[in-house]
Amino acid sequence: MSPRRTPKPAERTAVLRRDRRDRTVIATLAAATLAGAVLAGPGIAQATERALPRAASGSQEQVAAATITWTLERASNPTQDQLTAYGLITTAMNAAVARYNNISDLGKSITVRYDPGVPTADGNINGTIRFGNRGYMTERTALHEIAHTIGVGTSGGWSSLTNGGTWRGAEATALVKRFDGSGATLSAGGGHFWPYGLNYENEFSNTAGDRHVQIVAAMVRDGL
Repeated sequence: MSPRRTPKPAERTAVLRRDRRDRTVIATLAAATLAGAVLAGPGIAQATERALPRAASGSQEQVAAATITWTLERASNPTQDQLTAYGLITTAMNAAVARYNNISDLGKSITVRYDPGVPTADGNINGTIRFGNRGYMTERTALHEIAHTIGVGTSGGWSSLTNGGTWRGAEATALVKRFDGSGATLSAGGGHFWPYGLNYENEFSNTAGDRHVQIVAAMVRDGL
């Protein structure tokens, strides 16, 4: 048997450096997998699977979060106009759905159509969204219309909780006060809410987009 060779100091340093590098790469990949949304398209956006606690104590049983998924109806032989619209819609919906899935545990299966006869865009509680005007094929519009498919302005709960022009649910009301101060209120009318309803393009920012999703999720907990 050959005698075991003792590594030289330089060799030991190289091994330690490789070991630290490998552990750093593994940790970085794991963090990216947990934090990021996986966009699988065109026409489909998915978030990484997450688990939400069912109870604060006890056995720590967990339940998988719901997700929003979407599909784009396409013509079998699309024109150049349709192809351009499909590209804009896909970019907008992928971004909006990823934001919803990363921030909330809301679930919905949505079917999206390009309909040039629609002046702007619209969303229905039956899970359909139609985009018409090019200027509305944006993430802001997609976030807004997804909210309509979930029940904003379209559900019985919306009607009962917006009587008088102000949202009456406790959770969404508390949330807007946390965002904007103790005197803030969540107004509602004409099937829309504000602030953070993203009713116009100039209202959009990353912060406003995140808060929009949080408020919609809180409205659902309130009974939307």
